[in-house]
Amino acid sequence: MFSTVLVANRGEIAVRVLRACRELGMRTVAVYSTADRDSAQVRLADEAVHIGPPQSKASYLSVPAIIEAARRTGAQAIHPGYGFLSEDPDFAEVCEDSGITFIGPPAEVMQRLGDKAAARALMAEAGLPVLPGSTGAVATPAEARDIAGRIGYPLILKAVAGGGGRGMAVVREPDALVPAFNETRAHARAVFGDERLYMERFVEDARHVEVQVLADRHGKVVHLGERDCSVQRRHQKMVEEAPAPNLPQERRTAMCAAAVRGAAAVGYVGAGTFEFVLTPDHEFYLMEINCRLQVEHPVTEMVTGIDIVREQILVAAGQPLTFGQSDVVRRGTAIECRVNAEDPDRGFAPTPGTLTEFTPPGGPFVRVDTHAFPGWRVGPDYDSLLAKAVVWAPDREQALARMDRALGEFRVGGGGVRTTLGFLRRVLARPEFRSATHTTGLIGTMGRKDDSASAHSRGERVKSTDISTRRAYNRPDDRPRQVAAGPPVADG
Repeated sequence: MFSTVLVANRGEIAVRVLRACRELGMRTVAVYSTADRDSAQVRLADEAVHIGPPQSKASYLSVPAIIEAARRTGAQAIHPGYGFLSEDPDFAEVCEDSGITFIGPPAEVMQRLGDKAAARALMAEAGLPVLPGSTGAVATPAEARDIAGRIGYPLILKAVAGGGGRGMAVVREPDALVPAFNETRAHARAVFGDERLYMERFVEDARHVEVQVLADRHGKVVHLGERDCSVQRRHQKMVEEAPAPNLPQERRTAMCAAAVRGAAAVGYVGAGTFEFVLTPDHEFYLMEINCRLQVEHPVTEMVTGIDIVREQILVAAGQPLTFGQSDVVRRGTAIECRVNAEDPDRGFAPTPGTLTEFTPPGGPFVRVDTHAFPGWRVGPDYDSLLAKAVVWAPDREQALARMDRALGEFRVGGGGVRTTLGFLRRVLARPEFRSATHTTGLIGTMGRKDDSASAHSRGERVKSTDISTRRAYNRPDDRPRQVAAGPPVADG
């Protein structure tokens, strides 16, 4: 077992992992950029190391700085969280070469699955259903036209190295294909450093359903059921729930079995997610595989009672999974809403500023994963996620009522800070969402705003019935020792 784990991330996911390590009796190390000097992860960890300036490339994406921090603090393992270096096979390989355990899949598995086009072909060989599309990366606009003629419209262009909802473009007619191809390729080159694209048929009125898997180094692969992640804006998830509602049991069973079969086929180890597109006729097709912890993992934890992060760490330490497939029993319904520092009335533009008030909701079966606190500055350098509000209830109707109550109790205020709280409540109130007939196009059908949404997005007060106590790690005397790792060097 590890004695010290370094968390190579920031924000709520860093806090989540640090807590799991502490419960396992492990010493923890946080890394932080200059912008995160007073952050929750710094205050919560046993030790914190400064790794660079606010720019991610020079801090949270700086492999040399993170490896040096691990060496100096005696960390035996690194947990990458999600985003940043979490799906970088080169980083996993550097960790291995440095004698440090990477808490995630083996580098070679990430390499095979990180190439979305290659992963698609690999999973098709394993018997998973895939949509008609290219057999690999598409080299030229001319080749894209040929493939489009074969698979038909609408179609979707995707970056081979893409992730997080970025690097995608839906094309509905032939005249739009070449401009979309060139634009998406340029975007992929700028964001991922890899301009390669692949293509597949786009399903209208689809749902996005994914399956959580866990696998150990002893050949055991299990699934924890599926989640519905259909509420999205520009391919970015906003609301997730488990189990997926309005899904026939035979489809649910088949989808989960396919994910286990795919994970076993590539020798997967750790936590991973198989993402599927679900047609109106409940046919499912693989979209991609995420070789990391997902933002929405709490909803699965809430319905199964299984701590996914804890299992990740134990598996990385060489231990077998603590449960088998027959032990996975899902109860009730869990829903997660992502609360972002964004203004829905201005196209969801980020709204940086200092929080003068931040009081998350409480009450029975309410979980809030957050790194925010009064006095924390929401900066412009990183993702705008403030918190994840998660609720559980015996059935979906009660879960919806509980989530609406929890969102209404949230208190977020600060100069210039706006949130998506009111917008999320509007989503929950939509008839198609409440009846579980919604698709990934739900947000595109919604109107601009209403008075309730506007009030909540401005952070205005509403009547509160429950206020949670502030986090213990907000006390200044709880800060860990901080050391500087020195200026990071460029990635090699």
